[in-house]
Amino acid sequence: MSATVKADVTAAYGTQAEPRLTHITPVKGTFYYGSCDGTFYAGTRFQLTPGSTEAEQVALQDDGSVMKYFIDRPGTGWTYLASNPFPAPPEGCAAIPEIPAHLSALWNDCRS
Repeated sequence: MSATVKADVTAAYGTQAEPRLTHITPVKGTFYYGSCDGTFYAGTRFQLTPGSTEAEQVALQDDGSVMKYFIDRPGTGWTYLASNPFPAPPEGCAAIPEIPAHLSALWNDCRS
């Protein structure tokens, strides 16, 4: 996996979040990536980076502790797909129906 995938997923979440998040990065050890039938999937948790605004700090405090999942269908680019509820289910990403079961298994159910 290239750094470009992480950057593209991060940008997709940042631009789709409300408020817009520009000072975020994936939490080390929580980035999952794979494909199923020509569609790409990713999952990660985010943390703040230096320079974050108060609005970003509040947004990530409220929603930052859960895994977020993304999809990239051919020709569409990365888009937000789903999040774990809070608290996260013990099944990890296996509890997220939008994530193919075999990817969840490969990702050890996103239990980082």
